[in-house]
Amino acid sequence: MGLFTVDEARAELARLMPVLDELIVVRADAAELAAALEPGGTRTELGGLPELKGMQARLDDLMTRIQQTGAELKGFAPLLVDFPADLDGVPVLLCWLEGDRELGWYHRTDLGFAGRRPLP
Repeated sequence: MGLFTVDEARAELARLMPVLDELIVVRADAAELAAALEPGGTRTELGGLPELKGMQARLDDLMTRIQQTGAELKGFAPLLVDFPADLDGVPVLLCWLEGDRELGWYHRTDLGFAGRRPLP
């Protein structure tokens, strides 16, 4: 997959928001159900092992859908999605973090998350 422009990445993120929102819900349900299935776990209405397996399959499907766009899924909890791009000749990753409602950050590819800056 190629590089994204800022506008293309923002449009792709907008298309992905329902997928990201669902992933967050399913991730939380799967965590709750997995904890409930542990010895001494707190009971939940979410089901049992078959439901957990279904949730894990759904999570795999949602993560695949994100990656099929050319975006890179860098974090699961919290979700971190990077869109490879080029800003003024510098290789960067346009960076979306769970909780953000828009794409407003980037970092150089050689710096990672610690080098995160607001998009100009």
